[in-house]
Amino acid sequence: MGISVRQVTAEMYKPIYPSQAKLHSEDIDESLIVYPESDGEPMGETGSHVRASMHLYGALRQFYLDKSDVYITADMFMYYEKGNPKACKAPDVMVIKGVPDDYERRSFKLWEEKAGPCVIFEISSRSTMLDDLVTKNNLYAALGVHEYYLFDPLREFLEEGLTGFRLANKKYIPILPDSQGRLHSEELVLNLVPEEEILRLLYPQTDAPVPSYTEALMLWDEEKQRAEKEKQRAEKEKQQKETALLQLEKEREQTQKLMAQLKASGIEPDMGALT
Repeated sequence: MGISVRQVTAEMYKPIYPSQAKLHSEDIDESLIVYPESDGEPMGETGSHVRASMHLYGALRQFYLDKSDVYITADMFMYYEKGNPKACKAPDVMVIKGVPDDYERRSFKLWEEKAGPCVIFEISSRSTMLDDLVTKNNLYAALGVHEYYLFDPLREFLEEGLTGFRLANKKYIPILPDSQGRLHSEELVLNLVPEEEILRLLYPQTDAPVPSYTEALMLWDEEKQRAEKEKQRAEKEKQQKETALLQLEKEREQTQKLMAQLKASGIEPDMGALT
């Protein structure tokens, strides 16, 4: 039996909000502050968590492939208070609209980017659930993250594997699943549904899945092979037609030669008999 989100959130700790004074301070000498780019920790607790993160990251990258102003990142340090390196989280996957994706950051500083994530995903587990449901829940709401999703690939505390929240009046309210257990993301304009150890993104019009980067490569390779087979088939048909035309031309030449020989012998050939 999964642990109820309400049971956990009912015992919330004191909310942790970013200091707005620090967030917008212009008096801090940035050259004296070091913002680490990594904590040396692995990307996920288990292989399942890593695969879930990478699949989701790859699918979102594919979905926004033609958008130059949407940045997708995974396990990147996000700093939300200028001058305070401890004011940092590393969301498993986040989507930031309104910033260029033509270069890679080593960390994401809200005050430099002038934008923050609109959607955050945490690949959660029993050991991280309190932090995910309480501390991050309050923080991401305070930062104005419009949608926040928790995916539990091993179903350690979320029985259905997925729960989501949408910002309303500066607080998160649960996103209710539809009759098929899917959550609709207004920010992404996609449906979300657990599929074993991965979180699937579905086009709402067709229910077709958004492929991950790896799946897209496989589809591209399959399409390339199909196109190559079609090209070979067309070339074979072309060669067959060319061979048939050459044969007809050879027969026509032989017929003309035979007629010429008959005429030379004083015999008028019967054209009906020769065709």
